[in-house]
Amino acid sequence: MNLGGKKREPLDVNITPLIDVVFLLLIFFMVSTTFKKETSIKIDLPEASAKPVKNNKKTFELIVDSKGRYFIKNKGLVNQELKTVKQVLLKNLGKNSKRPFVIRADNNSPHGSVVRVMDAARQLGILNLSIAITQPKE
Repeated sequence: MNLGGKKREPLDVNITPLIDVVFLLLIFFMVSTTFKKETSIKIDLPEASAKPVKNNKKTFELIVDSKGRYFIKNKGLVNQELKTVKQVLLKNLGKNSKRPFVIRADNNSPHGSVVRVMDAARQLGILNLSIAITQPKE
């Protein structure tokens, strides 16, 4: 007489379907995510045939609209004086920073407004400066 009962096989948890679902969700979110950077400030960038540069996530951008006003992270600066621009750049980039600095100036913005930003960057020793453009439509 055997009173020990039947020996049961150990339970196995199969996680393969779970992994499949996780990968499908990952692919879905990667495909459905919008990577275009949108802003509420309407600017019309000038066109140039230069090749686009790889976008760096640590890039600091200053926007100059068609009226010569400055915006950083969709917030306008108090005024357009050189001193104010220098203070903002110093606060966000630091002195002699190697962080990329991009000026996104409207095609119709006053020339002096863009030069003022470039001058402030030069005075602070910021050398990694570029101006955003759009590719010409073919």
